[in-house]
Amino acid sequence: MVAAVLTGLSGAQAQVDPIRRELVQLGYNLPLEGTGPLAAYAFYYLNKPFTRVHTNLTLRLAVAPVYLDSELGVCGVLGSKTDLGVGLAGGGFADSYNEVRGGRYRRGESFEGHGGELGLSVYHCFNPNDLIPLFAVVRGAIHGTMFNPDDRTDSTFRLPDDQVMFRVRSGLRWGGREPLMMPEMAMELSVWYEGTFRTRPGRYGYGGDRAIEPASHLLWGRALMAYTVPDVGHRVCLTMTGGGSVAVDRYSAYRLGGNLPLNAEFPLSLPGYYFQELSARAFALMGFNYGIPLDRRHRWHANVQGMAACVNYARGLEQPREWNRGVGGGLSYRSPSGAWEVAAAYGYGFDALRSHGYGAQSVTLLLQFDLGRTRQRFQDPSVNLNQSRGLQSILRNIFR
Repeated sequence: MVAAVLTGLSGAQAQVDPIRRELVQLGYNLPLEGTGPLAAYAFYYLNKPFTRVHTNLTLRLAVAPVYLDSELGVCGVLGSKTDLGVGLAGGGFADSYNEVRGGRYRRGESFEGHGGELGLSVYHCFNPNDLIPLFAVVRGAIHGTMFNPDDRTDSTFRLPDDQVMFRVRSGLRWGGREPLMMPEMAMELSVWYEGTFRTRPGRYGYGGDRAIEPASHLLWGRALMAYTVPDVGHRVCLTMTGGGSVAVDRYSAYRLGGNLPLNAEFPLSLPGYYFQELSARAFALMGFNYGIPLDRRHRWHANVQGMAACVNYARGLEQPREWNRGVGGGLSYRSPSGAWEVAAAYGYGFDALRSHGYGAQSVTLLLQFDLGRTRQRFQDPSVNLNQSRGLQSILRNIFR
């Protein structure tokens, strides 16, 4: 899972980020009923523009105990509006697969995957002088994977063949969201395509009862808005994500479930569910998060969350109910300097299938250290890639 988090943060952003960031992120999602896949991450994230030596270079780096994802961005190399990124990633458990079927975690049908990737990205900004940037991204990568059984994989379960695959991603993103646990402000409209082409497709499993497809195609989009109301400190986030696919298999299907905000670039959260419990060919996911300050300095917040998804399940992983709903609530605290933030939340999944019927619970713990803020005073949160004073004024007028 950590590898998925790092890939989401570092591998496919829609621009070379000009803002220096230095973060440590930790998260853990614990199911209270049943046993699900491990849902935890701990990583160090650095985005460093080399302003003193090479004004057009930016290093993006994410490091976990057994995985590294990096990209060197070169600004303006293909014109004043077009940047280039060269990415290198790899490590242990990057491509592991956990089978969750019928509300049960099938350890005998789960396995480890270790891999690495070399990629090249082109980022183009259509409106560099506008308040809200519109970016296009085209990315190509070659990815290698080696599969191994873990200590509980069934001895009669045949693993997929090791793979070399080629990936292409393209998209348009208007606005964006910072890689923070709870951003104070964000706005995004985006649409994406990703194609994966495998050199060794074929059958695997019990007697070849499942397949790795030669090529899989995903198409999805997201609309998101987060806003903190001035003076009163109320925080609201609304999001809607939907996608479809062609020739999708278990390994490339959309995975929904869990409640970790940085588990991917496009997290498909459902409170109360196991991490990546639901596998979908197509889906529509919508939800909200609302935070109310509990003190005058707006350090403590009470948060409520609701998510609902309509799911067209991947073949072989169907469930009786198309709609899946989850709610959650908890507390968060931000230090006076803004250098660290912690949150704890409870989640209940109304339609999560378990041995006793429907309904499941989970607990989520999140912790964020902003190492940049430990070295300097808190800066105006409007000065970042995704927002500006002009954008703040626009959103304040909307919410009056």
